[in-house]
Amino acid sequence: MQWTDRIRQVKILLVMAAILIAVTSLVVSHYLVKDLSNEERKKMEVWAQALHALNTADENTDLALVLDVIQGNTTIPVIILNKEGNVDDFRNINIKDTTRLKTYALKMMQSGDTIRVGTQMVCYDESTLLKRLSQYPYWQLGIVMIFVVVAIFALLSSKKAEQNKVWVGLSKETAHQLGTPISSLMAWVEILRESHPDDEMIPEMDKDVKRLERIAERFSKIGSLPETKDSSMNEVLEHVVDYMRKRTSNKVNIICHTPKHDVIVKMSSSLFEWVIENLCKNAVDAIEGSGQIVLTLTEEGKHVAIEITDTGKGIRKKDIKNIFTPGFTTKQRGWGLGLSLAKRIVEEYHHGHIYVKSSELGKGTTFRIELS
Repeated sequence: MQWTDRIRQVKILLVMAAILIAVTSLVVSHYLVKDLSNEERKKMEVWAQALHALNTADENTDLALVLDVIQGNTTIPVIILNKEGNVDDFRNINIKDTTRLKTYALKMMQSGDTIRVGTQMVCYDESTLLKRLSQYPYWQLGIVMIFVVVAIFALLSSKKAEQNKVWVGLSKETAHQLGTPISSLMAWVEILRESHPDDEMIPEMDKDVKRLERIAERFSKIGSLPETKDSSMNEVLEHVVDYMRKRTSNKVNIICHTPKHDVIVKMSSSLFEWVIENLCKNAVDAIEGSGQIVLTLTEEGKHVAIEITDTGKGIRKKDIKNIFTPGFTTKQRGWGLGLSLAKRIVEEYHHGHIYVKSSELGKGTTFRIELS
C-alpha cells in the first residue's frame, strides 16, 4: 500500500511539474507575442505613413527613403483598400482572387488590424513568425505531456519489473527452504504409519504434508512457464472446496455450482488450484466469522468463466484498481502477494483475465476469471 501511495505521489508531482512548465511557457509566450505584435503595429504605422508620403509626393519629394520603407516589408501581409472598399494593392499574400482578398481584408478589419491613410485603408495580418510563435506554447505543452506520460510509463514498468524479480526470487527461495522440512515430515509420517498402522490421524497428517509439498511445488514454478495440459476445471474447484470446508468454521457455508459434465481446460491444475484457494481464503477473511462463499463454473461459448462470490465486507472503490498490485494489502498482516500472483498465473500463464466483477461495502464481492 505504501508503494502504491509513493507511485501516486510521483505521478502527481510529474503532472504538477508539467502544468507549471506549461503555464510558465504560456505566460512568457503571451507577453512575448504581445510585445512583437506591438512592434509589428508600429512598423505598419511607419509603413502606412510611407505609403501616404508616396501617394502625396511631388517633384520635390525624396522618394528613396519612402521606397526603402515600403519595399522593406517582406513578412507582414498587407491589403490596401480604396474608399469604395475595393482592393488597390496587396503584399506578402499568395492570393490572386479579388473576392478572396476582400474577404481576407474584412477579417483583418474585424480583428482591428487596420490603419487609415487618407482615403485608403491599410489592412494587415500577423507575420508568419508571429503566428508560429503564438502556436509554440501549445506544441511545447503537448511535448511536455508526452514526456510526462512516457516518464510515468517507464517508472511503472521499471518498478513492475523490479517487483517481479523480488517476488520470483522470494517464491523460489521459499520453495527451497520448505523442501528440507517437508522431506523430514514425510519420513516421520512413514515412521508413524509403521508404528501405529491403525491411527486415524496419520492419513490426515499425510494429506497435510502432501499439501505442503504441493505448495512448495507451486512456489518453485513462479517465474517459469508451467506445463499445461487438458484438465477438469470441475475437479479443481471441488478439490479447493473440499480443502476449505475442512479448514474453516461451520458458520462459513461454501457452495460450488458446476455443470454435470466435465469442463476441460488447458491449464496447470496445481497452480490454478492455488488461484481459487487464494480467492477463497480472501473471501473467508472478508466474511469475518460467518457468511457464504459461492463458486460458480459456467461455459459461455468458447469461454469458461469462474465466479467467486462472498457475503463479506466488500472492497472500497478506490482500492479496486490497486488490489492486484504487488505489495498492496488492506490487512494489518500480509505482504500483498496473493492477488498479484493470482493475476500473474491467470493472465501470463493461462492467457485469461481476472478482475473484480462487483463489490459493495457491507454486502460482498464477486471475482471473475475468464479463460478461452
